[in-house]
Amino acid sequence: MRWERLFADLEAQLAAEVDADLRAEVADRVRAELAQVPLVDRLRAHVGAAVVLHLAGGAAPLAGVLADVGADWCVLAEEGASSRSALVPLAALVGVGGLSRRAAAPAGEVLRRTTVGAALRALARDRAPVRVLLPGAELVGTLDRVGADHVDVALHALGEARRPGAVREVRTVPLAALLAVRSA
Repeated sequence: MRWERLFADLEAQLAAEVDADLRAEVADRVRAELAQVPLVDRLRAHVGAAVVLHLAGGAAPLAGVLADVGADWCVLAEEGASSRSALVPLAALVGVGGLSRRAAAPAGEVLRRTTVGAALRALARDRAPVRVLLPGAELVGTLDRVGADHVDVALHALGEARRPGAVREVRTVPLAALLAVRSA
């Protein structure tokens, strides 16, 4: 009977050690996997969720529903604005509020090619009036041309069409300086 208790005790100790080792190994593997998850995959898992985007340069945070995510940008349907949205380069983010622990599977090749430049070219093609948010400034007008690392913004009043007589200036802005491009 003493032998049975001794063996039962040894088995319990061995099981506890194996269980602890297994838990530690699983925790290490989980940490290693999480270290490989980029922000864009976290954001893609939250399309349709309410988030707050905190921007660089001390700009006011943007709150709303995450509408779309590309390779290096996201679109936010802004809170309180019936149809206003903001295209935000991920490089302009200093924080995101409202994300859970979820992450989407890695993006496919087509999505990885859909860069902020491609999204801005679509806005330029549509001649949509926009508000370009920069650190300490906001430009109002139409995107004229989008280069590899810059965008030309034709500055004019929001109510006016982009006509030569209405354009006050065409300003070239490095893409790295963009905080957001908001629909007007």
